[in-house]
Amino acid sequence: MASFIEELEQHLNGYKPTGVLKHVGSILEVGDGIVTVTGLDNAKMAEVLRFSNGSYGLVLNLNRETIGAVVLGELEGIESGQQVEATGQLLEVPAGEAMLGRIVNALGQPLDGKGPIKHEKMMSVEKMAAGVITRKAVEVPLQTGVKAIDALIPIGRGQRELIIGDRQTGKSTIAIQTIMNQKETEMVCIYVAIGQKASFVAQTVALLEKEGALANTIIVVADAASAAALQYLAPYSGTAMAEYFLEKGRDSLIVYDDLSKHAWAYRQMSLLLRRPSGREAYPGDVFYLHSRLLERACRLNEKYGGGSITALPIIETQAGDVSAYIPTNVISITDGQIYLEADLFYSGIRPAVNVGTSVSRVGSAAQTKAMKKVAGKMKIELSQYRELAAFAQFASDLDEMTKKTIERGGRLTEILKQGPTELLSLGEQVLQVWAVSEGYANSLAKTDVQAWSVKLLEYVKTSSPEIIEKLNKEKVLSDEVLAMMKKAVEEFNNTYVK
Repeated sequence: MASFIEELEQHLNGYKPTGVLKHVGSILEVGDGIVTVTGLDNAKMAEVLRFSNGSYGLVLNLNRETIGAVVLGELEGIESGQQVEATGQLLEVPAGEAMLGRIVNALGQPLDGKGPIKHEKMMSVEKMAAGVITRKAVEVPLQTGVKAIDALIPIGRGQRELIIGDRQTGKSTIAIQTIMNQKETEMVCIYVAIGQKASFVAQTVALLEKEGALANTIIVVADAASAAALQYLAPYSGTAMAEYFLEKGRDSLIVYDDLSKHAWAYRQMSLLLRRPSGREAYPGDVFYLHSRLLERACRLNEKYGGGSITALPIIETQAGDVSAYIPTNVISITDGQIYLEADLFYSGIRPAVNVGTSVSRVGSAAQTKAMKKVAGKMKIELSQYRELAAFAQFASDLDEMTKKTIERGGRLTEILKQGPTELLSLGEQVLQVWAVSEGYANSLAKTDVQAWSVKLLEYVKTSSPEIIEKLNKEKVLSDEVLAMMKKAVEEFNNTYVK
């Protein structure tokens, strides 16, 4: 008997339990991508759930008796009565150098048919924004390659600049131009397509590939055919991927195209989750939806790596109404806005930037000394032109001074026109803006200014390429460079033939 007890004690002492504790609930109701689950009392907000068909869900509602979750995959095979497992983990997406040049969905899964991605780290989709102590002032320029923006509404690394306007006014074009202009830099670009047509996304990818800008870009796609949950997650996933490079001390640019559709997807989910609705049927936390996203864009100080995330959110307005709910929300969160006007677009002024309504709250702090010197005078003259042009519509007889101001403003407006794939370096922009501001195009008709500026650039590149090289390298408008520019432009005007 004693030996039996000893054997039993030895057996019990050597026993190691192999069971795994799981939190399991059951589906009460399912429909329209929303699942109501009971029995998961310990579930956390934004926790990942695993369904029996292999799909995952995300907890968004915590009620007294039940929880509400959105399905992040196939809805087929999920039925009421099935078991649901709480994973205890918050949602993460893959990130790393291997993501560059790839097209992925909101969960970081490849969509381009180029095989699996060997990620370097999993990044949390939801994360607290960097604190004030870790940040640094925005003062390093982000060159977009677009004259109207770099000269008048400068963007700095770490800034959040809203691009706003009606549909088909060139909002996405400006964002894509900015991405294309980074192809020669070390900046990582992330383009997040939210609720866009698949054909538009395909065209964008083809253009970036053709221009050689896809190699340092990650495309995150949650197109119009994607579930509302994936459209809701896409911008947060893109930001998480950008934060990987931020931790490495690198600069990144992220474009959210567009946050209007993101808000629509969130509204759809919230209504299905039976949350109380407010203005325009949006839930009460729709401001927090975008503020917690855009606050993650920042520039860190050297102690914390010195990296930056620059955000270009896009918002679509209806008939130019910037006082609607979502536009006013995002305007109040961002550091300025580039306002595109349909009337300007249809009158042939492209990019259709309304310089009077657009603003950069960082201002000339994020502008090179060379551009600051030539653009300051231009801003004043354009504002005078806008006032007089509006007045001149109702006046039959104008004095000579007013006529000259209007003519000059018209030429300055012409010099800011630019094609969708036409990108200019800092030196090229400074040369063109300076030449028109100094009156070298005063003898020309307004309609001839654009052609004149193109030929001027070709002439300087051939006869005095060192001017543009010096401006690009030194970023300062020195007396030496000014003298060289003056000589080159005068020589060009002597030989210029329409």
